[in-house]
Amino acid sequence: MRHKDGQAPHPYYISMPHILLVEDHKVVAQAVKETLEDEGWRVTLCGDGAAAVVRLASETSYSLLICDYQLPNINGLELVRYARTLAHRTGMPIIMFSATECGRAARRAGADAFIRKPGDIGRIAETVRRLLDTSGGMS
Repeated sequence: MRHKDGQAPHPYYISMPHILLVEDHKVVAQAVKETLEDEGWRVTLCGDGAAAVVRLASETSYSLLICDYQLPNINGLELVRYARTLAHRTGMPIIMFSATECGRAARRAGADAFIRKPGDIGRIAETVRRLLDTSGGMS
């Protein structure tokens, strides 16, 4: 990984937790991204389930996945199930973040936490912190 100017990134940037946020609603995605970045975490946005599958299949290191349930192409439950089939993602914490009441289904699919939006959005940073602390912060 290199900066646009060709220089290697600062070592802290490489070791800081990297979150994959899969959310198709741009306003919500930007608000959550800013909240997480304010905590010092690196966030990659992805706007649809099929694109998230490609990112998860890659060797890119993600410390945690946050995904909405209602996504274009592949829904969040399918995405969680897929992530859990990948050997290099089995220990990665996953948060389902949705306005749809799918908490039980999300946990059955393999999510570690469920956050209901918009009401529980204030809990997202504390939930991420707790899961990163439990998992060691990197996957």
